[in-house]
Amino acid sequence: MAPPEEEHEGATPAERLIEACRRNNPDLLTSILSPLPDSAAADLLNKTTTVLGNHLYHEAALRGNYEVIDALLDQPGFECDPVNRADGDTPLHSAIRWINSEPPAQREFGSALVEMMLEAGSSPRVKNKGGLTPLQLVDPRNEGLREVIRRHEYASLNAGDFVSAGDVSVSKGVGGKQQEREEEESEGEFSGSDEEERAEWERRRKAKKGGRR
Repeated sequence: MAPPEEEHEGATPAERLIEACRRNNPDLLTSILSPLPDSAAADLLNKTTTVLGNHLYHEAALRGNYEVIDALLDQPGFECDPVNRADGDTPLHSAIRWINSEPPAQREFGSALVEMMLEAGSSPRVKNKGGLTPLQLVDPRNEGLREVIRRHEYASLNAGDFVSAGDVSVSKGVGGKQQEREEEESEGEFSGSDEEERAEWERRRKAKKGGRR
């Protein structure tokens, strides 16, 4: 096998960065960026794209490359939510596409990867060109990952991090509609078998309606 210097001889820094992200090679990434001032390194990281319009973060996320993603997120000025040209996906969308394609045994690792991305600043509320948020892309069977994203989405809302009225309404749809469904299910428990049960059901329903005002 050729030494790393020969393997990348003649490649531009951008091409070498793409290779580092695809191969999960944080050492190569660091070696390219370390001679540069922070502003120049951030500019190179954020503006480098593939011929298909993916950013470096997408390339790493599409492969579940935890170590190089960790290294990317440590870089000053690194953008967490670039969108790609083809689908309008953020890297969080890309990571979820990768997780969906993996066997169930990878779900715990996938959840840890997404958790790291969210904690570093990736937004769970950005929609792609198909109008889907990352949460809406998750395989419904992967409840652990859905819970990770919901938790961060709620924390973002509670902190007042509102992107727009539309985003708030969409985010509320995950929790708010779920709560409404639970209330409707609770109200629908009445079987009509006797008068005492009917009276109790009416009391509960009026109490809930009063609380919504």
